[in-house]
Amino acid sequence: MTKQEKVNFVINTLYKLYPEIPIPLDHKDPYTLLIAVLMSAQSTDVRVNQITPLLFERADNPYDMIKLSVEEIREIIKPVGLSPMKSKGIYGLSQILIDKHNGEVPRTYEALEELPAVGHKTAAVVLSQAFGIPAFPVDTHIHRLMYRWNLTNGKNVVQTEKDAKRLFPEELWNDLHLQIIWYGRQYSPARGWDLEKDIITKTIGRKSVLEAYYKKKK
Repeated sequence: MTKQEKVNFVINTLYKLYPEIPIPLDHKDPYTLLIAVLMSAQSTDVRVNQITPLLFERADNPYDMIKLSVEEIREIIKPVGLSPMKSKGIYGLSQILIDKHNGEVPRTYEALEELPAVGHKTAAVVLSQAFGIPAFPVDTHIHRLMYRWNLTNGKNVVQTEKDAKRLFPEELWNDLHLQIIWYGRQYSPARGWDLEKDIITKTIGRKSVLEAYYKKKK
């Protein structure tokens, strides 16, 4: 298969598996999505979805959020981990949204990445899922699969994002990044990986990855 045929195979397979694409983090607007994505760092979406309703019951907008203290926020979000950093980030970014953006979540990478505890990936998720702006947020699943599929050299997430944006059509980025995440969780996980179920890697996978898999199986 040529590189282009591989890319088309990935796109077609993912659209067959996920014609309707669920959004992993529960939210109702750009602000609640931003907070949920920030909270998901080194945590699971399931855990975050259990905790965000408790936080949003108290404060689901920046104006109500800064009425809480950092300690109160930390107490609510403790189960998701890294709560000292995340609670400061949530409070700090809420204050900046009020001071600089009229309480609204901005729509550019630059403005989003200026917010405390908001990195490039968080900004990309918000642009893509809240505003429909083409972005390709790369998480651990996408990084792993792009390497397994021999579509990137796997050096770092920055390179993986560049390669994804170069290979896949821009109008599909917002769907594809979610489809790849779901595929990674269901068919191509880091642990307990069954290549027989992983049709994409089995068909187009990097030779060294497939050889290592079969060697382990022996």
